[in-house]
Amino acid sequence: MSGDVRGGVPFYDRAYEGFELDARARVRQATYGEDLGQNSWLTAEEWRTFAGWLGIGTGTRVLDVACGSGGPALYFSRGLGADITGVDHNPAGVAAATRQAEQQGLTERARFTVADASQRLPFEDGRFDAVVCIDAISHLPGRLDVLRDWRRLLKPGGRLLFTNPITITGLLTKEEMEIRSSIGFFLFAAPGVDERLLRETDFDVLRVEDTTMQMATVAKRWLDARAVDRKDLLADEGPETYESTQRFLTVAHTIAAEGRLSRFAFLAQKPG
Repeated sequence: MSGDVRGGVPFYDRAYEGFELDARARVRQATYGEDLGQNSWLTAEEWRTFAGWLGIGTGTRVLDVACGSGGPALYFSRGLGADITGVDHNPAGVAAATRQAEQQGLTERARFTVADASQRLPFEDGRFDAVVCIDAISHLPGRLDVLRDWRRLLKPGGRLLFTNPITITGLLTKEEMEIRSSIGFFLFAAPGVDERLLRETDFDVLRVEDTTMQMATVAKRWLDARAVDRKDLLADEGPETYESTQRFLTVAHTIAAEGRLSRFAFLAQKPG
């Protein structure tokens, strides 16, 4: 998955343009244990938990913001019968998601489009039962306006779930922050800010869960899996991108494992 990422290490571009590369599939399998095609700190077990929180089932209309290559969204459609709309600013990610939907015979209930999720999204009010954004809200400027737009898109009683992996909960050096944000635009948040903004946008906050240790674990597995497939990844990415990505994952693991940069999952509901 990705958000509105501009500049820095071409982390998402390489992941999506080389999505079908055998080495990337091996890395995902080693990183997550169950490969949904994700490109975040998300595991399949967590995704199933989130589906339960959101009440996703047959016919549930779900908007996946920053859907990336679409694997987790397609899991909701294929396994739970949900009607999926995915948006991402990255054309390569949307193209990979669309190909997967076609290959899996899911085009009637899973569609993906290029859109800047930091702006008003091109859907009518109250269209969705659920909005989900995994590990990408930190890439979107204007969080208050983003939350207001998500609220607009939800029907009364609809639910929102997002994870924010960029919550500062300890001391960070300038170098650590620069490396951790090297893959694009980031908004770092203080603890409690997301809950406050949800309430300011008239959401009812139902649940807040600390998932930092999962992020630390996934980062370390990802780092190690890429090292195993170093030769093929170097051929695909080039040495500069490969080494920059390894530095990013090293720092992501360290500061999460030490509890200095945390990830939280938020579940909220539009009243009605």
